Amino acid sequence: MLLMRARSVVKLAAATMAGALAAVTIGVGVASAHVTVNPREATQGGYAKLAFRVPNERDNAGTTKLEVALPPDAPLASVSVRPMPGWTVQVEKTKLAKPIEMHGSQVTEAPSKITWTAEGGDANMIKPGQFQEFEISAGPLPEADTMIFKALQTYSNGEVVRWIEEPSTDGSEVDNPAPVLKLAKAPAKDAAATPAAGSKDVATVQVSDTTGTDDARTGWAITFGIAGLVAGLAGLGFGLLAWRRRPAASSAAE
Repeated sequence: MLLMRARSVVKLAAATMAGALAAVTIGVGVASAHVTVNPREATQGGYAKLAFRVPNERDNAGTTKLEVALPPDAPLASVSVRPMPGWTVQVEKTKLAKPIEMHGSQVTEAPSKITWTAEGGDANMIKPGQFQEFEISAGPLPEADTMIFKALQTYSNGEVVRWIEEPSTDGSEVDNPAPVLKLAKAPAKDAAATPAAGSKDVATVQVSDTTGTDDARTGWAITFGIAGLVAGLAGLGFGLLAWRRRPAASSAAE
């Protein structure tokens, strides 16, 4: 009987540790499974440096092209691209149905698509087990809750993965999610600091430099996984201790 109980304690501890290890593995995998934009949040009306993080998910091919569509319903008046050695970049523009204002001027066309292409065939592509970040500086960010950047990832074998699905309304996961940037409203200005009518003072544009959350999510997953391992080991120790003490208690009773 005692031997059966001891075996049960060992099995329970082993199951706990296996679950903790699975949590660590799943947490890391989800955080790096698809094309994302980092940071995940910025401020309306400000400028932000955005990085499109592209992991290579194929064992037999490399990523040779990334196409990012800028949302037409939330246009950006200004977009500049950070040069990347070994890659060419092309920025396409389109006429706006409704002009937007930028520093007192009317903007009638805006960037609509950015395409990065690896040069030299396979020499500069994103290889299996690697990732790359493609950076832009953009703004002023629109007065919208989110910006959805639909992206196409092309592999050296001709495969095209379409990261274009918008977030589901019920919060469930989608198969090929598009990168999403959440936009928070700018903090209310102090009335005392607001320039009077006719003043020549120009309001300072707020720059958002929020760090990405992928690493933070991965860190939390690893933390909870380690906590599960510790709990499993503690349970194993207490079970074995109770098993060792039971014979002595029974003899005393007799």
